[in-house]
Amino acid sequence: MSTASRSALRRSTSDDELAAVRSYWEAGACGEDLYLEGTALEDYEKQAAERYRLEPCIAEFADFQNLRGRRVLEIGVGLGADHRRFAEAGALLTGIDLTDRAVQHVRRYLGLRGLTSDLRTGNAERLEFADETFDLVYSWGVLHHTPDTPQAIREVRRVLKPGGIAKVMIYHRGSLVGYMLWLRYALAKGRPWTTLTEIYAQHLESPGTKAYTVEEARELFRGFEIQDMHTELTHADLLASAVGQRHRGLALSIAHRVWPRWLIRRACRNRGLFLLVVARKPLRP
Repeated sequence: MSTASRSALRRSTSDDELAAVRSYWEAGACGEDLYLEGTALEDYEKQAAERYRLEPCIAEFADFQNLRGRRVLEIGVGLGADHRRFAEAGALLTGIDLTDRAVQHVRRYLGLRGLTSDLRTGNAERLEFADETFDLVYSWGVLHHTPDTPQAIREVRRVLKPGGIAKVMIYHRGSLVGYMLWLRYALAKGRPWTTLTEIYAQHLESPGTKAYTVEEARELFRGFEIQDMHTELTHADLLASAVGQRHRGLALSIAHRVWPRWLIRRACRNRGLFLLVVARKPLRP
């Protein structure tokens, strides 16, 4: 097979994978089926409040209040809770999402609040923005879903101004969520050789979802100056929410009742699903 043919095959495969991811999220934006009851303002506000109750680390990580007048791009706007906070803070705001569904939700939500943003449907692997456009690129739990995550990170770097900041949450491979899924979908099915990589790709959210070790995340952000990188235990690791009901069953119901959350918080601090990265684009190449 020629080099050109192999390249075309890779593009075709990536396009098919991206279409599968888009189809999954067009059926329902993240959290929509669990926490959004309608499309009135109070419904969006209720969903946002639940988001911040379950994931309180978002507010400190995003630092919404210190972005007035700054050019901000959010990749993966979801249902708009974070996007609304950026807009309220006075950021010069742009948002993209792979799905029309999410963009429509966020446009409706911001409109109900009297807020504005340049919202677009777009592909994180091919951002339609000029080099050195943004002061901050923010993405919470999105870039591990796109087929070519390293390319998406390169695009983040490209569109950041020198000295600009990337704030990205991706999934951490060695998480309690990953181990629980492995117990159910590998060990319990007599397939203990199944890797965590396969487990995340097949059983956590959209097809092909990825998760990374801290070392792999550092490699992903090569070319940045890493300012902070750490994991966070989540409501999913602690079985403290309805997230994961795709996998409902008797074993999960029992685990919700007996899960030793106090012990996990003490002994498993580095086994959270969320891997938070703050990285700065160097002032000079």
